[in-house]
Amino acid sequence: MDQRTILCAGAVLGGLAVILGAFGAHGLKDAIPQWVADPAEQAKRLDAWEVAVRYQMYHALALLVIGIVAQRQTSNGLLWSAGLFVFGVLIFSGFLYGYALSGVKILGAIVPLGGTAMIIGWIVFAISAWRLRN
Repeated sequence: MDQRTILCAGAVLGGLAVILGAFGAHGLKDAIPQWVADPAEQAKRLDAWEVAVRYQMYHALALLVIGIVAQRQTSNGLLWSAGLFVFGVLIFSGFLYGYALSGVKILGAIVPLGGTAMIIGWIVFAISAWRLRN
C-alpha cells in the first residue's frame, strides 16, 4: 500500500462512515422496529451500528494522518499500520453492520479480531512515529 492508496482508503472509509451514519440515524432507526419486536434487541442493534460507524470514522481519519506522514517520510511501519487499520475496520465495523442488519449473534464473535487488528495498528503507528526522522 502506498501513500496515495492510504489517503484514498481514508477518504473512502470516511465518506462511507457519513453515509452509513445517516442511514443508521434515519433508515435503520425506522426499519429495525419492523424486523425486531424486542425493544432491548432493537437498542442493541442500533448501538452496534453506531459503534461501527464511529470506529470506522476514527480509523478513516487515522489513515489520512498516516497518508500525510508517509508522504514526508517512508516507513514500513506506517504502511503496516495503515493495512491493519483497513483490515480492522473491514472486520470490526463490517461484522457489526452485519449483526445490526441480520441479528446473527455469531457475527459478534468475529468482531474482536478486527478490534485487535486496530489496536496492533495503533501500537505499530506509535512505534513508527517515534522512529521518524526530525
